[in-house]
Amino acid sequence: MAEHAHKDSLWNRNYIRVMIANFAIYFSFYLVTPLLPIYLSDSFNATKDSIGLVLSGYTLASLLFRPVSGYLLDSFNRKKLLLICLFFYFLCFGGYLLATSLLVFAFFRTIHGAPFGASTVANNTVAIDVLPQDRRDEGIGYYGLSNNFATAIAPSVGLFIYHHYHNFNLLFILSFVIAGLGFIVNTKTTISPKECIPNKAPFSLHRLVLTRAWLTGVNVAFFGFCFGVLSSYLAIYGQDKLNITSGTGTFFLLFAIGLIISRITGVHGLKHGLITRNIAEGVIASSFGYLLFISVTHPIAYYLSALIIGLGNGHMYPGFQNMMIHMAHPNERGTATSTMLTSWDVGQGLGILIGGIISEHMGYSFAFWSIAILHILGSILFFAFTRKFYLKFKLS
Repeated sequence: MAEHAHKDSLWNRNYIRVMIANFAIYFSFYLVTPLLPIYLSDSFNATKDSIGLVLSGYTLASLLFRPVSGYLLDSFNRKKLLLICLFFYFLCFGGYLLATSLLVFAFFRTIHGAPFGASTVANNTVAIDVLPQDRRDEGIGYYGLSNNFATAIAPSVGLFIYHHYHNFNLLFILSFVIAGLGFIVNTKTTISPKECIPNKAPFSLHRLVLTRAWLTGVNVAFFGFCFGVLSSYLAIYGQDKLNITSGTGTFFLLFAIGLIISRITGVHGLKHGLITRNIAEGVIASSFGYLLFISVTHPIAYYLSALIIGLGNGHMYPGFQNMMIHMAHPNERGTATSTMLTSWDVGQGLGILIGGIISEHMGYSFAFWSIAILHILGSILFFAFTRKFYLKFKLS
């Protein structure tokens, strides 16, 4: 009876469970990720090139498996697939404890990317399924708070443990346990049968990518590219231009605070269906933040830009996600979710790659001016085309 009484509530038990699981996924991930270069260097005497190669395998596996996971989620039982993904995700942390060489660690790290990519898509899709239809837009906005909180505090917790105990196995065990708790919590999640009608359409490109929302994906990739460059090279830029040697953590903390604030304030607009307005506010704020970052070479501007970019991204990211969902049928939610996440990842990955090439040949200032201009072009794309494209082709 208690479960029934809460079934139409935004904060129903199932939604809270997937929020907890999402927090566990991202907390366990970011608890160890910032310290892996140190671990590989200290434990295996890995060079910078080999460290980059080992860590990039995870990203590549995640990127490749996300479209496949979207297809599987729309074709088969979503809860069973979610639990399978979460089980293998937490199990892979145990592989880090077994790694006795760089090659073995690289193997476990690479295969870990597949269940991570699949788990984020599956958990996100199930979150949409368990939300009441009239609270779905609002619920998607709140859902991101769980990973925002995780990414804001997990690196600091990991660094604290490392500096006090200098024990990487302790970090791996903690990530293993937290990811396992996320799996256990989601074993109790229930999904209404009407939300899980399998997609029986023949296999095609449409089953892997929500081609109906292709322009939205391109627009998301624009902004992912900009963040990829910023997140990867801001530490070196800050050190070279502003003599900020230890401010990267503070930058990302302020960025996370901006994300959290804007998600909380932005759900009011999402609740009333003002999706395009939320995105418009977000892209304008983020564009201003990028311009501030590169045009004013002062520590205050450096940190203030982090907060502003966070505020902008916290508005536009859930807005774009809602766009994807509204352009998909209920049995295409997995594909819509994977398309959203993959679009961002592709943009971010290209930003890391091309940003490095530009920085090497033209300098970091040129690279950051480039993404500030590109972000403005992405904003123009949204106002001129993507917004109208969405209003024309949305299904609900």
